[in-house]
Amino acid sequence: QTYFEHAYLADYLGYTLVQGDDLSVRDGRVWLKSLEGLHQVDVILRRLDDAYCDPLELREDSRLGITGLVQAARLGQVAVANPLGSAVLENPGLMPFLPGIARYFLNEELKLPSVATWWCGQERELRFVLDHLDQLVIKPIHRGRGYRAIFGAQLSAADRAALRERIRHKPHLYIGQEMISFSTAPCLVDGAVEPRHAILRSFLIAGDEGYAAMPGGLTRIAGAAGELVVSNKFGGGSKDTWVLSPEPVRYVSLWQQPKDDEVLPFRVEPLPSRAADNLFWAGRYVERAEGTARLLRSILALRREQRDADRDLMEPYLHSLLRALTHVTATYPGFVGEGAEALLKNPRGELHSLVQDAGRVGSLASVLQSFSQVAMTVRDHWPIEIWRIIDAVQSDWFDEEQPGPVNYRMQDRLDHLIIQLVAFSGLVAESMTRESGWLLLDFGRRLERGLGLISLLRATLVPRLDDAVQRQLMETVLGICDSLNTFRRRYRSYMHLPTVLELLLMDEDHPRSLAYQLAQLQKHVAALPHERQRERFGEDRRCLLDAYARLRLAEVAKLAQFDEDSGSHAQLDELLAAEAQSLWQLSEIITSAYFSHAQPSQQLSPQMQDEDV
Repeated sequence: QTYFEHAYLADYLGYTLVQGDDLSVRDGRVWLKSLEGLHQVDVILRRLDDAYCDPLELREDSRLGITGLVQAARLGQVAVANPLGSAVLENPGLMPFLPGIARYFLNEELKLPSVATWWCGQERELRFVLDHLDQLVIKPIHRGRGYRAIFGAQLSAADRAALRERIRHKPHLYIGQEMISFSTAPCLVDGAVEPRHAILRSFLIAGDEGYAAMPGGLTRIAGAAGELVVSNKFGGGSKDTWVLSPEPVRYVSLWQQPKDDEVLPFRVEPLPSRAADNLFWAGRYVERAEGTARLLRSILALRREQRDADRDLMEPYLHSLLRALTHVTATYPGFVGEGAEALLKNPRGELHSLVQDAGRVGSLASVLQSFSQVAMTVRDHWPIEIWRIIDAVQSDWFDEEQPGPVNYRMQDRLDHLIIQLVAFSGLVAESMTRESGWLLLDFGRRLERGLGLISLLRATLVPRLDDAVQRQLMETVLGICDSLNTFRRRYRSYMHLPTVLELLLMDEDHPRSLAYQLAQLQKHVAALPHERQRERFGEDRRCLLDAYARLRLAEVAKLAQFDEDSGSHAQLDELLAAEAQSLWQLSEIITSAYFSHAQPSQQLSPQMQDEDV
């Protein structure tokens, strides 16, 4: 929820923004795994709650922290600010003792009095709290699961009795506080201004001469009228709080103030592996979504044409595209497995599921949802216009309050989506700097486009069909690949399998061809950082070179030959299968070499739950 603030502050301060999966502990030291390799981390500015920071020694169910962080901090190999355990200062059980602490250590009284507080771990204070439950606020001394202040005045007699027993059972875990009256702040609720209870949080900044209060703060407001618990966890909100000044406030900034004739050098931060992984998958998902949307649009257009044409003549053509849809989306059994005949006769339900069922892996909605999720995790990498497109896709397909084109007919929705995805790709090409982030994004796009093209061709052009159906199918495949006008302009020919294969497989100048994808992937692989500089060809380069050479050495005329024994274009199928295998292998190599994956950690000692303290 606070990603924007973290990204803004990290950018402002010049720090690298990371999550737990970006860091690992090796030999007692903390390392950032980036695209360029490992970078040792000396200081961590921690925002995560203590208990979640290390699943090895703290909460074993945490997937947010860094395995081994506590030991690295214990060894002094990394400095953590805020230090682990500093949350003890938030323990309300300390509040009754603050006046005495101030007098003992500082020989002075507290400058700001605290709310009257009684710790139940003392016998006299325990009796007072139990005798005045209906007048006090009861709080646990630690912020465990389900932490919430309890207002005794709001409890029934039975609930008050149950609370009294809990306190008696473990009195050291509770404090009682005086119930103070809250201030209220005006809030706009359903078009009307209403009062809400509010709490002001102020901030102090430590300096060489002590602490200075910041001129402003954060006001938290309750979620409902009369609600005494003011917390975001329970529906509350927040307001910015400003202090009016009688004179202009001096502008202060930590950013560099260059001279008029000075040109500052730019600095490129290491790209964390998690961010690289998400950018790579953003490219894959956007390309997968576009390919799926184009194929679905062609199928829906063909079903409309069926109403005005001879249904029997159109069926083999439609069935080929439906089977291709299952192969391209990998939503088996679909139109090719068990129950396929019934689905081919009545594909409406299956098509609806493949478009809108976000819970079905491989469906268009599922791919768009995955795209939105990975895009949000690297939102600080997107120029503003690209982020607007991402937000528009999310709003159009998943925002129930503002459904956008959800009420359009399905083909219009697909048209609208394809335009958005093409706009995303165009803005990526024109707006993102050619740094590591763009490299991984385009790498994912090229890899996915190659795999999608192979799946489409294997499902449509490899099987042997009637000549008339095959010509129609080739024209549709060219349309799905956004290559139909290019074919007509270049060749001025009827649909001819060798020529179609020449354009879609071999033409290295055509951005939709397989050869183009392999050529671009070779450039991207060469641009990736490699640890072993002396090695002329790494595993990734060898894999791509093998795929590229295999494709360039193939003869289109032979690929188009029909094999009577198999009843298909066997050489074409063999080539495409080998190319797909190489691309999947390349994906695994890149993932293993450059992206981080959190391994499940093992708890070495039993963990005390909150209720066992």
